[in-house]
Amino acid sequence: MVNTSRKRLVIGNWKMHGDTAFNSELLAGLRTGIAEAPHCDVAVCVPFPYLYQTRSLLDGSGVSWGGQDVSEHEKGAYTGEVAAAMLADFGCRWAIVGHSERRAYHGESDAAVAAKAAAALASGITPVVCVGETLQEQESGRAHAVIERQLDPVLALGADAVSRMVIAYEPVWAIGTGLTATPEQAQALHALIRKRLQSAGAPQARILYGGSVKASNAASLFAMPDIDGALVGGASLAASEFLSIAAA
Repeated sequence: MVNTSRKRLVIGNWKMHGDTAFNSELLAGLRTGIAEAPHCDVAVCVPFPYLYQTRSLLDGSGVSWGGQDVSEHEKGAYTGEVAAAMLADFGCRWAIVGHSERRAYHGESDAAVAAKAAAALASGITPVVCVGETLQEQESGRAHAVIERQLDPVLALGADAVSRMVIAYEPVWAIGTGLTATPEQAQALHALIRKRLQSAGAPQARILYGGSVKASNAASLFAMPDIDGALVGGASLAASEFLSIAAA
């Protein structure tokens, strides 16, 4: 049965893309077209230098915005880090934490991801906690164990904290590759995550799917009972494509 109790959520992750001219056109397209998806929450997570521009162009629209990472530290001598309070100062509603690219390229541990999620919550920002397995882990039958391990320190923060988070399942092998988990494959992992959320006392926390989500496959993914929306990468860089995903 398709979920009807949890409001859908579609978040665009621009990654390291954009400039002021490109952003202006893209954000204008989102602001104009957002009426096409009034039934779900829509957001974009943009590079830090463009938060001011994003707030200026989206303020008062139906699209919210956020950062692609956040520091686990409140403040201090952490050159290059961005604190949750700084994101809140720009009106951010969301912060992606634990994306596979951060885990792989910056060595972020499961414990560090949980600390970042806690820091975001402390400043009133919803963390979008990413979990997912590599192709090798998937092929060796370890996907469930990997997801369980990544979730453990996050769920240990307690029911109140977890209920205010979003979990994003992104199989690493499907990110930016053009490969996508079948709806049934994605649902199986989402069901595992839902079971863990229920055990943690947060059954209504939303779970998103990410990994080469496009307008052409969004509807079939969203038809699954535990998939509450999408964390969208490359397709979020085209307003019409991104809005079509939200409309699905």
